[in-house]
Amino acid sequence: MKRFDTSRSEFSPYGFTCERWKPSRMPRPDRHNEIEMNFMMSGSLTYLLGGSRTTIRAANLAIFWAAIPHQIVAFDGDAPYFVVTLPLSEFLRAGVDSSLVHRVLEGELLTDSAEDGSDRIAFERWEEDLMSADPVLERAARLEVQARLLRFARGMSPAAVAGTTSRLSRADQLACYIAKNYQEPLTSQIIAEAHGVHPNYAMNLFRKAFGTTMTAFIVQHRISHAQRLLVTTEDTILNVAMNSGFQSLSRFNEAFKAECGCSPRDYRKSHHPTVQTLSIDD
Repeated sequence: MKRFDTSRSEFSPYGFTCERWKPSRMPRPDRHNEIEMNFMMSGSLTYLLGGSRTTIRAANLAIFWAAIPHQIVAFDGDAPYFVVTLPLSEFLRAGVDSSLVHRVLEGELLTDSAEDGSDRIAFERWEEDLMSADPVLERAARLEVQARLLRFARGMSPAAVAGTTSRLSRADQLACYIAKNYQEPLTSQIIAEAHGVHPNYAMNLFRKAFGTTMTAFIVQHRISHAQRLLVTTEDTILNVAMNSGFQSLSRFNEAFKAECGCSPRDYRKSHHPTVQTLSIDD
């Protein structure tokens, strides 16, 4: 059973997971660039998320963007709870209603409850599917998670959406802007101008808040997007690079190897050996 690892570095990715976690207070906030879904089977968890305190209760499903600092500060009961982590790029590509996307990226923790108990059944199935290491079952779990998000968005109250207000800090606003626009050409100046601040101020603020540079954060988004395309499509390496926001194949190869320890081709072969790697001319 998983517990928070205090030695893990900030923004170290979890990837697509569904696991049982033991409730415990976190000595420091965690940050990772994925959408997190928590399902409480019993008891409760209280998070400090981006400066706001929110409690998740039994039989509730909670969704939030984990790049915003989140920390469990209290809990009731010792029963395990489920955690799904979904790469942000997959969340943004899932076709989820823009109102839910906006609220999640603006720092809200949203909750929902399935009256028929289907959430517990689904989380248990996703956990079992991912433990099997069967790529077909993993694909099925990904699609089912996306379907649950679509239903989540469909059930949101319009009145609640209209009353949404942003609670993001300036640094979190910069991170949110990058999350929405990483596939476009981005520079510190473009990001800073979009928020009416000086580029040097924006860069220093971002580094102080997140412990990394805006450039590195952009690359993390692009690499995550590229990983998904490499595993789930037969696009050429060149198209994967361009669709992920890289301006050249050489820069993509260099950044990917630095982040993943292998080339994009080798990554595709390792994760989907049945997919034939295409040349850039295919």
